[in-house]
Formats: sequence, structure tokens, C-alpha cells
Amino acid sequence: MTEKIVSIRGLCKTYRVPLRGEGLAESFKSLFHRTYTEVQAIQDVNFSIQTGEVVGFIGPNGAGKTTTLKILAGLLHPTSGEARIAGYIPWERKNEFLQSITMVLGNKSQMMWDIPPMETFRVLGEIYKVDHREFDQTLDELVNLLEMEDLLHKPVRNLSLGERMKCELTAGLLHRPKVLFLDEPTLGLDVSMQSRLRQFLKTYNQRTAATIILTSHYMADVTALCPRVILIHQGKLIYDGELNKLSERLLPFKIIRFSRTDGGVEINLPPGVDELPQEEEHFVWRTNRSDAASIISKLLSFGSIVDLTVEDPPIEAVIDQIYTGGGL
Repeated sequence: MTEKIVSIRGLCKTYRVPLRGEGLAESFKSLFHRTYTEVQAIQDVNFSIQTGEVVGFIGPNGAGKTTTLKILAGLLHPTSGEARIAGYIPWERKNEFLQSITMVLGNKSQMMWDIPPMETFRVLGEIYKVDHREFDQTLDELVNLLEMEDLLHKPVRNLSLGERMKCELTAGLLHRPKVLFLDEPTLGLDVSMQSRLRQFLKTYNQRTAATIILTSHYMADVTALCPRVILIHQGKLIYDGELNKLSERLLPFKIIRFSRTDGGVEINLPPGVDELPQEEEHFVWRTNRSDAASIISKLLSFGSIVDLTVEDPPIEAVIDQIYTGGGL
């Protein structure tokens, strides 16, 4: 049985925020007497993650994702609750804990700007006290997986954003962490580079059984990598389960796309079916899941139907409904 490597119970974080009125008088008054309000960033968050899982941790801006990740990485103390990562309490910041995790931020860099990546890698190897033989082996594996051998000796300032992101991932994985916190790892990258980094993360997870917690506003990252998602909204966990079950739970309809040959019998729109705008030469219908089978059977009875496909609604539509509606 796979063991839990991440376990969170009743996690809460409340910030005490000063209030100040407008104008010079209120500014002067606040020097001597301040009033505060409490803002709950996260409230009673509970979940656990098994070793080797890849989990998407998603939510709108301000939902509490970054606060939760910072607590799990030991950068913040919670107001209340418990958390264990690989058996350690994160905010105790023990050396053994720090060597078991890594955090890669798509909008921040740990690379030294004026020197080649190889120099940064060696510094990190010394910081984490990685055995020289293990360091060389790990670096060779990562360089081969990311196809970045020609980047090692160029100054970081001369690298493209995608090339720097490869270096960031390499820097974060040199000490072979058990848990990866990835915050927007494909931010700002072109479509081709996004696809290659996703494939790298998938391959790395399969090779090492590392646990990955991924936050991203690109749903393509989540759908490509994360069979399971955890949704947080306004500081509260509102869904924890399989990604493909979200559509069934929130949007109980199917999308039917088809085209037809010329000269076929006219097809009347069945009751309860919505006709959406055509896509190129394809008709697009939307129907309840329960009616999909009968609608498809009726369509196939017309000999002129070709290229018929049945799909769930786009995951972006599902997520948008959660974000705008505020719940499930």
C-alpha cells in the first residue's frame, strides 16, 4: 500500500491587516492608534497525497493557493492546524525536510544572472551536500531529459525564458527531492516549450516516483499531468478528486460534433438539444448526458452522417463555472 507523503488537517491561516482611512489626518492618527481587521487566507483545509501522485492544486487568484504552498514549504507558520511532509513538520525547517522538497516558481529565478548555469548547479550541490558522484549522475540525467547540454556554459542572461525554465527545473531537482512544489512552471513559455516541459515532468515522475503538487492557470498543464485535482476557493477546499469527474458533476451534458455528406435527409433538431455555432464544416449539438445515447442512435440512422464525435465540455468551462459561481 502506498504511504501518505503529504498530510494536512485543519490548516488555517489568518492575517492581521491594519486599516487606515483616507487623508492626512487619518494617516497621522494611525501612527498612534491603529485598527486592524482579520483576513482568513485559508480555512480548515484537509487533504492527503500519496507518494508518487501528481496533483493539481488550483483556484482563482486570491483563493489561498500560494499561502498553502508556502506553509507546506515551511515559509509560513499556520494560525492553526497540522501538516506533515515526508514525515516532517514544514515550519520547523529541519535540514532533512529541506533536502526532501523543492519549490520551483515560474515567475521567480534562483539562477545567478551573470554566470553560466553550471556554476549555479555546483553551488547548489555544495549547499545540499550532494555526493560528487551522485551530483554528476543526476545532472547528466536531467541534462539528457531536458536536452540542455548546450546551455550549461552560457551566461544565464543570454538564455531565453524557456531555456532558463529548464535550468530552474534542473537546479530544483539536483538533490533528488521527494516532493516537488511547482508554481506556474510554464508561465510565459510558448506552446512548444510548454509541451516539452510537461513531457519532462511526466517522465521524471515515472522514473523517480517523486510527488508533484502543481499550481497553474494553464488548464492544459493540469489536464496533461494531473489525474487528481484539489480546488480551493476563498480559502476553502471545495473539491478533491478525479479531474474527469468534475465535468460529470458540474456540467451534466455532452457535446456532439458531426458532419454530413451532401444530399442527405434534413435533420430536425431533437427536443432538449441546443445547436451551438458550427465549427468549420461540423455541426455542434449539446444535449443532456442521459439523452446522448438516443441522440447518437438517431443521428446514425441517417446515412449521410460522418466524423461523429462525442465529448465532455471543455475543462475550462467547468473551472470557469466554479470560479464564477464560488462552489460546487
